Amino acid sequence: MIKKVLIALFCCATYGMHAQNGTISPYSYFGIGDLRTVNTVENQMMGGLGMYADSIHINLKNPAAYSNLRLTTYSIGLSHKEIGLKSATEKQNTSVTNIDYLSIGLPISEKGAIGFGLMPYSSVGYQLVSRSGSQNEVTNIFSGEGGLNKVYMSLGYEVAKNLSLGATVNFNFGTIESQRVQTVENVQFGAIDRRTSKINGYDFNLAANYTPKVGEKNTLYTSVMISTQSNLVSKNNRLLGSISPTTGLEIEVVDVDLDAQNLRNTELKVPTITTLGLGYGENKKWFIGAEYSFQALSSFSNGFLGINNVAYQDASSFAFGAHIIPDYTSFTNYIKRITYRAGVRMDKTGMVVNNEEINNFGITFGLGLPLGARNASIPNFSTLNFGFEIGKRGTTDASLIEENYFKVNIGLTLNDKWFLKRKIN
Repeated sequence: MIKKVLIALFCCATYGMHAQNGTISPYSYFGIGDLRTVNTVENQMMGGLGMYADSIHINLKNPAAYSNLRLTTYSIGLSHKEIGLKSATEKQNTSVTNIDYLSIGLPISEKGAIGFGLMPYSSVGYQLVSRSGSQNEVTNIFSGEGGLNKVYMSLGYEVAKNLSLGATVNFNFGTIESQRVQTVENVQFGAIDRRTSKINGYDFNLAANYTPKVGEKNTLYTSVMISTQSNLVSKNNRLLGSISPTTGLEIEVVDVDLDAQNLRNTELKVPTITTLGLGYGENKKWFIGAEYSFQALSSFSNGFLGINNVAYQDASSFAFGAHIIPDYTSFTNYIKRITYRAGVRMDKTGMVVNNEEINNFGITFGLGLPLGARNASIPNFSTLNFGFEIGKRGTTDASLIEENYFKVNIGLTLNDKWFLKRKIN
């Protein structure tokens, strides 16, 4: 039954990820859009930590964590984000709902497992208006939509005692559309510039976890995770023409010869991200940890879009998180079996707009609710995870926009045991 439900969810999620407008952020105007979170709800609510692994949850960020997986595991994540956009002169509220991931993990031995799934890689969704000129006012309307999705396959294996290695191969694909409409006051027609990029390419995630015991109960968690450079190929198209501001009718739209400008096919290289993690805890009791990530984003550019007011510098991120389970074995007190999670993260995105750094700060917290036992011989470790995040990105300085957001996450993890020999009493 679980398998049938997951097949139906997979079909719905595949359609939903193509149909959804994954973001409504003005900062998705730059680069290849907003890079989406690569993590399950359980890890997101610990500030986005990727080092922690257990036997019943999938870890999307850290492929070495698959070595801990002991049950066939299905995982789906949804999110709803309320966003307050604020400039120096006005405010606006909006919201967006997304399918964040759909994943399956399969144990292949007592020391390893594989996983595969589908999730967004980046999202574009914005509409910006700028006006200039004292006499004949010039209005520019910028809009964009689309983004990239990824399908992935992961393998994690314990190669030596307490040492696990893992690798993920990702195939990224999607379409980004952007448009600029310029009109001048008292001029009958405006100008339209529409650009489309069909993008695809591969990248890899590599990870190593070393988790030695400290004393009889506690464990030291150390990890190194590397997301290799994404080498993306973009097939581009550009249309120029006139447009009627009153009717929206396009007139004399022509296809620009990008081959002559050497812009028909361009390369986008998203630099490598390296993450170092350190944590400490007692299995099935409590955990506390921190991670630091860095990326040489200063080498990134997207020449086809031709945006002049953005630059890139090296990016970094710090995350701190923890969880506690009062008593996971309790059969009389459900509250004690709940996993309580919390964390904080601070991101220097590396994006500089109008000479202002765009940074992000978020506080996370959430609950993991056990779904009970199916029967005595086949325990059910499935969980329903709720998470919340409060944060801020950007600034109102230099005519920019500040985003204040509240995000609600829901994650469902279902566990099953495949190839189980049934017994008849």
